[in-house]
Amino acid sequence: MSTLYRKYRPQNFSEVVGQNHIKITLEQEIKTDKMAHAYLFCGPRAVGKTTLARVLAKSINCLERKSDTADPCDKCLSCREIAQGRALDIIEIDAASNTGVDNVRDNIIASAHVAPSRSKYKVFIIDEAHMLSAQAFNALLKVIEEPPANVVFILCTTEAHKVPATIISRCQRFDFKRIGVNDAVKKLTYIVQAEKIKVDKSILEAIARQADGHMRDAESLLGQIIAIGGADITQAEADLVIPRSDLNEVINLLEFLIKKDAAGGIRLVNKLMDDGVDLKTFVKDTIEILRKLMLMKISPGLVNKLSLELGETFELKINKLAADLNVEQALKFLEKFIRVSAELKADFIQQLVLEMAIAEICTAQAAVPGFSAGSKFSLPKSQPAAAKIEVKQSAEAGQPVNFTNSQIQEKWNEVLAKVKQYNHSLSFILRVCQPRDLSGNQLCLAFKYKFHKDRVSEAAIKNVIEKVLHQVYGAPIMIEAVIDENLEVAANKLVSDEPLAAKKEASAAPAQGEPGNMIDNLLKTFGGKVVG
Repeated sequence: MSTLYRKYRPQNFSEVVGQNHIKITLEQEIKTDKMAHAYLFCGPRAVGKTTLARVLAKSINCLERKSDTADPCDKCLSCREIAQGRALDIIEIDAASNTGVDNVRDNIIASAHVAPSRSKYKVFIIDEAHMLSAQAFNALLKVIEEPPANVVFILCTTEAHKVPATIISRCQRFDFKRIGVNDAVKKLTYIVQAEKIKVDKSILEAIARQADGHMRDAESLLGQIIAIGGADITQAEADLVIPRSDLNEVINLLEFLIKKDAAGGIRLVNKLMDDGVDLKTFVKDTIEILRKLMLMKISPGLVNKLSLELGETFELKINKLAADLNVEQALKFLEKFIRVSAELKADFIQQLVLEMAIAEICTAQAAVPGFSAGSKFSLPKSQPAAAKIEVKQSAEAGQPVNFTNSQIQEKWNEVLAKVKQYNHSLSFILRVCQPRDLSGNQLCLAFKYKFHKDRVSEAAIKNVIEKVLHQVYGAPIMIEAVIDENLEVAANKLVSDEPLAAKKEASAAPAQGEPGNMIDNLLKTFGGKVVG
């Protein structure tokens, strides 16, 4: 009994799964009779390279092919002989077993100079062409460069980088791609209908995902499942052959995280443990879906090019999930689960690190929102109620800000004073920075020390500064912190910004330049304390 992938091997261009970018070109060449003398088919295994080579050989030798189509008739003597592997003029060579120069001379070069016995073209299909030795490639080069009439070479390889450039330059190169899940499901559906097998589409999608883009693998898996389940395949029977898919549970977990339902997420993880699910695989699947969501939120066009196809059923669920997720959340979730993937252990409480990540995500405070019409900015409850302010977005948001550096400097003390209302220590950090270029809406702040720059770059701190800048200058100004190790900070920059009247009232305290006040301000600025 033949296997499914042999029984249902494509016999014409329309039956070849995927690879439309290659099929269209070849079909046009056949119709216009403008064939190349040598082709290089590159790409992963089991994606149709050898199959398409055989279809091409059959088509150009078909005795009854119509001029308006590239598909062979599959009825003439030539088509039948090629389909049955009996055609003398179609020579398939496994380069992995015939790597030497002698085999190339005997099986290819000598045979190429003999006219076709029955067919119009003599076709050499060389599988795993990269396995040929350097001497064999050198011997092959001459005959490919100046081939006899009515000879076509088709080199198939999974490692094109190992094929000499001299060979590649003399071939028409086609790069094959892995088969998408949807295309694989269409072929599997055709097979089960032909075999009169009853199976859910979700099982076929799981087979296609497990095959990872390799059509022959998908057909082999389906054959194994049919051998177990017979004419009516259940999910339980499919699970005996393919690893259980937990993508539904991944979707459920992400829904819990978006809703900040830590208890629901932790219960789900422990249920998976009780069911014997491999948490490493589960976390890997979660990262894959989060990556897909991140790409989707950044640019929908990236999804089709860069992410894994999951099948129609899951694509609909992921689209629904994306509506409730923003790119910042996707990045935060990705960061957590990548850390979990690295820290998962097989001993102790295996699920603990995953439970901790769920708890961290669900209990974390939401980031301070950006400027929005009528939005309010609230300080932590420990701050005085009087410090709460309301900031309204100006009409010119997004327009370039027209301030000179001197105008920025003139109001910088006001910025420091207002920042101090929200974060006392932050005002000391800003006191030792240097406001520099204002480009568009972005103000550059230079710091001498990296820990100051890192502190100001924190999302919450940055948000406070930008809100104050909006208040003081009446326009939305973003900040960018940079390091300048040559920056000189004057001593008076470290002096407190208390009003002069208050300083006079505190005459008993050390003067501005005296050691006590200077040390106190240094400690506040650099986060230190007096020891002993």
